Amino acid sequence: MQAVIFDMDGLLIDSEPFWKQAEYDVFSSVGVEVTSELTALTAAMTTREVTEFWFAKQPWYDASLEEVENRVVERVKYLIETQGQAMQGVHDLLNSLQQAKVKIGLATNSPKDIIPSVLQRLNIADYFMAYSSADEVSQGKPAPDVYQLTLEKLGIEAHQCIAFEDSLGGIKAALAAGIKAIAIPHPDEFDHDKFDLAPHKLKNLSEFNHQLGKTLLARS
Repeated sequence: MQAVIFDMDGLLIDSEPFWKQAEYDVFSSVGVEVTSELTALTAAMTTREVTEFWFAKQPWYDASLEEVENRVVERVKYLIETQGQAMQGVHDLLNSLQQAKVKIGLATNSPKDIIPSVLQRLNIADYFMAYSSADEVSQGKPAPDVYQLTLEKLGIEAHQCIAFEDSLGGIKAALAAGIKAIAIPHPDEFDHDKFDLAPHKLKNLSEFNHQLGKTLLARS
């Protein structure tokens, strides 16, 4: 195990509620009726995809899509920088990987501007050798692009690497890039059979150990 790549939202930081809050605040402000049923569909989208989704449902005319998208990003950044909390096991696992000289990367569908806010809020920036956003590639997760870019930045082959993901789209992206993915589902979804796609599943990052990583990579 020469490298580990982490997803960000919902895995390193409990930011999913911030995205929902920002989505409601910003799109409501331009006249969109935001419903919980429809926000369930936008959870795995990039910020641009979410903006285009709501515009297609209920168009607005007093601001460009880019302006509205930027408002969402700025709102999420503010919430992260003032309220963000690390998920269970984040600091201990990062420290353990660093001590073992394992390269650490990050691959997220979130805008690139948000990544430094998360790393600084959690005081974990020094652990990461590379990070990539869907902003930098042609397609976000579940396409493999963001993982492939992070592998390139780390100088690592996919078969030497493990990914941690909390969403089905993220797991699909990692597997499509040739990386063994460990699912860390939200507790409400832990028993959902969709996560059977992942080679392994844990309740939180604290349950991971290096032997598990080696065993996983040894599987054909």
